[in-house]
Amino acid sequence: MLMLRSTLFNVAFYANLILRMIVLTPVYFLLPRKKAFRIPKDWARSNHWLMEKIVGTTFEIEGLENIPKTGCIFAPKHQSFWDTYALLPWMDDPVYILKRELTWIPLFGWYVKKQRMIPVDRGARGKVMLEVMRRTKIEMEAGRQLIIYPEGTRRPPGAEPAYRYGIARIYRDMGVPVVPIALHPGLFWPRRSTMRYPGHFKIRILPPIAPGMDPDAFFAHLVETLEKASDDLLLENVAANPDLPLPPTAAKRVAELKAERAKA
Repeated sequence: MLMLRSTLFNVAFYANLILRMIVLTPVYFLLPRKKAFRIPKDWARSNHWLMEKIVGTTFEIEGLENIPKTGCIFAPKHQSFWDTYALLPWMDDPVYILKRELTWIPLFGWYVKKQRMIPVDRGARGKVMLEVMRRTKIEMEAGRQLIIYPEGTRRPPGAEPAYRYGIARIYRDMGVPVVPIALHPGLFWPRRSTMRYPGHFKIRILPPIAPGMDPDAFFAHLVETLEKASDDLLLENVAANPDLPLPPTAAKRVAELKAERAKA
């Protein structure tokens, strides 16, 4: 039954994406850019509905009051395709720095370009990266929120942290708050897997880190703060879903945390 539900959801998910892009493309490109963003946000909401009704997965968000009213940098953990779109309905006008190959995909690439997302060659250096930072600054000065994954790529729940220093440079150059976000969607929508698991989980938006810190101090503070919140949330989500099959990294980390806290 679980495999059947997962398959049904995956079919519905991609059908929902393709049909919406085809049917709503004329409306999307006729609307002003920011109003057009309602279409991807509604798509995200529809995916949450599909996951709840087909798989039985729900979630709640804590800390929405921590989102600044001005431009900021969102720094979420990255575990699943789910967290690339899931929080869009709660963000005013987000912008992503994304790999340029995504802009080459028919329809999807056009959607990305209309929203002035910032493509980058992952191997780029020098003048290319300077241009990326120049464009990022322009978008953020317009009040947009940058979404950047501090670890750069998807990591399984409970995996050893592997943060990249690039976020510290962006923090220094942009001069805006950074909002860490702890989440574990990889427990329910694992990377590199077609399985989807039922249950209920929390996302925790942490208080923003104010601009102006030394980049090294900021980086250390971000890693410590986000990892502690992620550990706490992992224990909570696992306790709330006792029948959930855990990936090896999560099972190992849960055992370590329980042992540490038993000694404390």
